[in-house]
Amino acid sequence: MFIVAIHDWQQGDASVIRKVADAMGCLVFEVQQRMAGEGPVVVAQYADGDIAESLQEKLMQADVPAILLDLDEVRSGPSPLIPRRFSFSSQHVRFDMDGGTPFELAFTEIRHILVATTVTTPAEKGEKTTERKFSLGKTVLAGGVPMTKKVVRQSAGVAEEREEVVCLVNRNAPSVFLPKNGLDYSGLGEAKQLTRDLNFNYLKKELRSRAGQAIYDDRLLQRAAQVRLLGTRLDPDTHLDLAFKILELSL
Repeated sequence: MFIVAIHDWQQGDASVIRKVADAMGCLVFEVQQRMAGEGPVVVAQYADGDIAESLQEKLMQADVPAILLDLDEVRSGPSPLIPRRFSFSSQHVRFDMDGGTPFELAFTEIRHILVATTVTTPAEKGEKTTERKFSLGKTVLAGGVPMTKKVVRQSAGVAEEREEVVCLVNRNAPSVFLPKNGLDYSGLGEAKQLTRDLNFNYLKKELRSRAGQAIYDDRLLQRAAQVRLLGTRLDPDTHLDLAFKILELSL
């Protein structure tokens, strides 16, 4: 699948909306809905790469910044590192993966610090079951003939659980994903806080401070922002990596 996204357009400029609509061959109203709010936003998905490339060229010729991504290439590229432990030195942050080789990342290598919320446990609806139970009242009324009544039971569902994740986009190294609930914070030493939330906030603060050149963006903390970026046809819960990539290329 090929994805076309636009970014950095002049907010409220009706001429830009018309340019995008003309390039896509659709109604202005449809484009206006997608361009409500800030970018970037996915405007089209195609199975044919040539069609996607043609749309990108039309948009660029109309002075609308456009991104073209091959989803297969995004998914087949280097996998992000997901460490379990971390520790800071004066120039580096060291990451340790369970069963993997430790990895040191210089703070100067970090280009973007992107923060999002992701689903760790999808919501599950409870099940409704119907049973036949012996009813003493109905049995008495029936003159002693055993009678039953229908009982409907609704089991409790599982609530959706979400957590924050930091994505470090680096110059000459794979991206690093830091999920709040998956980290061991013992590497903070004396700076370790009482709760996971406090430790994660401290980690973000330290990364921003030590990698001062990195662009920080947390718009994907809100699910509404994820849906706005990806559109209704791409599920944020399964395409967060794509959202990170589009955001990275647009900053």
